[in-house]
Amino acid sequence: MAGQASATVRMFGALHGIRKDRGQSTEVEVDVPESGCTAISIVQRLDLPPEKVDGVFINHKIYTLDHLVHPGDRVAFIPIGVPGSRGLFASERNH
Repeated sequence: MAGQASATVRMFGALHGIRKDRGQSTEVEVDVPESGCTAISIVQRLDLPPEKVDGVFINHKIYTLDHLVHPGDRVAFIPIGVPGSRGLFASERNH
């Protein structure tokens, strides 16, 4: 599709379980516009419960869900309750 490419998205913890319980893959390629899209928009497209997503790693760096994902990015959604994640995500949200 012109103007779009993909990003690789993985789910961990409870999000991994939600996808498996639905018979869906826990690693997917999603179409992303060349201009990018927010991580939360991908959460919504994948029908993940946003209240269970604490943050996102994009290319091995941590971000909040309003961060843009671009074609070629490697994305990993981290669920609420991952040990140690509260401090990391709270720190990022203050920037």
